[in-house]
Amino acid sequence: MLTVELVLIVLVGAGVGAAGVLLIYALRPVEEKPHADEPSSLLPMLRAAGTRIPIAVGVALLTLVLTQWVVLAAAIGVLIFFAPALVGGAASEKAAIAKIEGLAAWTESLRDTIAGAVGLEQAIPATAYAAAPSVAGHLGVLADRLRVRTPLPVALQRFADDLDDASADLIVAALILNARLRGPGLRDVLSSLAESAREELEMRRRVSASRASTRRSVQLVIAITVLFVFGLAIFNRSYVEPYNTPLGQVVLLAILALFAAGFLWMRRLSAFDLPERFLRSAETTGQRG
Repeated sequence: MLTVELVLIVLVGAGVGAAGVLLIYALRPVEEKPHADEPSSLLPMLRAAGTRIPIAVGVALLTLVLTQWVVLAAAIGVLIFFAPALVGGAASEKAAIAKIEGLAAWTESLRDTIAGAVGLEQAIPATAYAAAPSVAGHLGVLADRLRVRTPLPVALQRFADDLDDASADLIVAALILNARLRGPGLRDVLSSLAESAREELEMRRRVSASRASTRRSVQLVIAITVLFVFGLAIFNRSYVEPYNTPLGQVVLLAILALFAAGFLWMRRLSAFDLPERFLRSAETTGQRG
């Protein structure tokens, strides 16, 4: 028994030390390197997770003190650390819906502006600063590129890469074709694209409403499961006494792995899969590869 307790102490100490080192490294100010080819993504990831690391370690230690189960303590720490990815997703889905709504409104505004015999180079800056907040920033950058004499097809391609949305690719592709061919009928095309964007917006809103109930179910199942395990481990020690042995911890690890697989499956059900983009520049395609 002494050996098991010693191993647990060593493991907990190593985990606390590693978490402390990661937290210090994540919060340490560093100088930017503008000439670096590819900035490292490790530091932003650590800084984003910096607030969750001490919380996860603290709750894991509290769980270890209350239950004396190192497997459960580690599982609780991992659950808290990855909680935003496991039970989140609503914010990004709302942002995607807002982006489509902003694109639809901007397409209608661009169509009406072009109807006054105004070219694309003049219509885009004229409609950029009255766009919805979800796309106003990207449209402002597009207008600035046109202002410094960037070729219109190139500026539109970069605009599509900035938005990084399959629905935006349809609209931008029509604008790029018109910028290169200068053919008639752009107003009718924009009307059709705006109508298509509105239909997709309604579809995504319905899907989001249906998936919201699934997302709440995932959160309830996770909360009830965690509370049930804690309740048994704290208030009914005799019932879960077999898990106090090393073999019991191995069995508990297998059970928690099954629960984790179920949680991931339920999270997959509540996720929203976006269609792949088709309008990619050579730079973005190389970065993805």
